[in-house]
Amino acid sequence: MDNKYRNQVTVLVYLSFMLLGLMGILWGILLPDMMQQLQMSAAASGLFFAVLSLGSISGAFLGGKYIQKFDFVPLFAVLMMVLVLLLGLASVQTYWPVLLGFVYFLALACSGLFTIGHTLIARLYVTKRAKMMGLMDFMFSLGTLLAPLYVVVLYWMQEDWRWPLRILALCLFFTACFAWYLGRTHESPPHMAHSKGSLSYRQVLKQPVFFALALMMFGYGAVEWGHGNWFVTYASAGLGYSTEDARLTIAFFTGGMVLSRLGFYLFLRWFSSAQLLVILGTCALCGALLVKLADLPLLLKLGNFALGLGLGAIFPLMLTAAMDLDSDNGPVLSGLANMGGSIGYQAAALGTGLVAEQVGIALAYWLIPMLALWLFCTLAYFSYLLHKKQAERAAH
Repeated sequence: MDNKYRNQVTVLVYLSFMLLGLMGILWGILLPDMMQQLQMSAAASGLFFAVLSLGSISGAFLGGKYIQKFDFVPLFAVLMMVLVLLLGLASVQTYWPVLLGFVYFLALACSGLFTIGHTLIARLYVTKRAKMMGLMDFMFSLGTLLAPLYVVVLYWMQEDWRWPLRILALCLFFTACFAWYLGRTHESPPHMAHSKGSLSYRQVLKQPVFFALALMMFGYGAVEWGHGNWFVTYASAGLGYSTEDARLTIAFFTGGMVLSRLGFYLFLRWFSSAQLLVILGTCALCGALLVKLADLPLLLKLGNFALGLGLGAIFPLMLTAAMDLDSDNGPVLSGLANMGGSIGYQAAALGTGLVAEQVGIALAYWLIPMLALWLFCTLAYFSYLLHKKQAERAAH
């Protein structure tokens, strides 16, 4: 393959993942202002995130089965343009139930982009898969890290939740143009070109290690996005922080995720992927407990950082290990991971909203450390099965 084309596709995927990371956490950061302006209750806010996760589940399922029927890069460009259109329409809505329809299709398109991005990088860099996928998810985390600062700076000029969406749409438009240029001027290599067949989730889920992956990703999605979407509300309404201080505090969480995804592959020199996953899960659980139990700003920031440090590398490390076991089913594995994470996202978003409606956000936030415990237990089970599989392959 032409190295120049490979590098251009890599830049495209990495840049896109940064923008998708920014958009992913942007909803939670803007939620307090959206609730006030659109007159949304806590339960309605939970429903908002539930619709997001339903869109992600739909997109992951469709992407895992069918993206190989299309050339990856042109499809990537089309989905990016869909995001531009939907963000523009969402930014002018004044009635929150109508906004839910746009949010569903936004999440569906994003999930398809995730599946394409993971599959592209995994196939472009077979010998450096862990490192390159880690860097890809680092770019996603970099977007989440920039999101609070992005909103704070824009609010200095215009305190309106609609403008962050509009400016993001403009950035996505230029990225989509770049993707379309690559897709129209270069022929896809054989391993990136379309095929007639569709892949099967059923066959993959028959293997216990991949079923465990789905269970683990439920906990991962619940903790990452439950915390990401509700922490600002929890810190401001439950702990009495100002909204700006709460947004700056969650930057320690996204910063921990960035650092984790940037450097986790260095530790593979001393630990196996199964061992490192357990270490990361322990760090995440401790961080989640500290966030809920902390009563000092410094401890709250430390808890956010530990939670992000533990969570950050779990997804790229897990997905790399899974694709190493069965690279032919890469799109299905990515789709399965995204679906598991999205179902967890839905459970945490809707569950936290419903409980907060009854007992307040401060008590409802106990769901996050409880879900972190689920993540730790299922991650330990996945790591055991992964180690067993890796040992069997080494023996043969």
